[in-house]
Amino acid sequence: MIDVILILVFAGVTWAVAGEGPFGAALVLISIVLSGLLAMNLFEPAAEMLQGILGTYEWQHRWDIIAFLGVFSLGVWGLRELTERIMPTTLDVAGLVYESRWLFGAAAGYAMAAILLTALHTAPLGREFIGFKGERSNLFDTLAPDRQWLGFTQYVSERVFRSGSTGPIFDGAEFPRIPEDPSTVQIWSSFPIRYAQRRELFAGSMPGTSEAAPTSGPPSSGPPVSAPPVGGGGSGF
Repeated sequence: MIDVILILVFAGVTWAVAGEGPFGAALVLISIVLSGLLAMNLFEPAAEMLQGILGTYEWQHRWDIIAFLGVFSLGVWGLRELTERIMPTTLDVAGLVYESRWLFGAAAGYAMAAILLTALHTAPLGREFIGFKGERSNLFDTLAPDRQWLGFTQYVSERVFRSGSTGPIFDGAEFPRIPEDPSTVQIWSSFPIRYAQRRELFAGSMPGTSEAAPTSGPPSSGPPVSAPPVGGGGSGF
């Protein structure tokens, strides 16, 4: 089911964005990518703020996805408003150049599908739902747009937004590859694993289930990865 939804999102966004023409489609693509990076950076502190202001036990697992999609939507809207004022009219271009709108539209559609799929990791649902599984390539078991987007975010936080070797890294927990050798310290990204664990704990604590799990902390067995609390998927950058 999730595969079909992603294809529909991709096709719909591609069609809508291509209608903007090549320059408009390129600006929409830039708006989506920048807003996605902004959302990845800000959704955790935004969720913590919302939990502090409007927090209840029933809502504590919902603020992450609300903050994620809220920041992303506001970012796309704001950048679109800005670009409309910078370039209020459509430029005339030659036929072949004009058809490049489909390339930008397809890139925007794929980026949108990847960002929305990443947002589903933070949803207050079960560990697996409508065919979605954090460890699976969720596009017909062939492509993993969410993990590609997480990798892109990781790359940007490590190589673009950092000053030299200093500064925070998105989801940048560091552990030695060989526990006894501190020189083998590496960055271990765990966003999908931690949120999968949190969804599992959330599903287990819902009424009608036999286990009441805490909102954070490692399980009694398994790898040493703790489920994130509200706004705890990874550090910002």
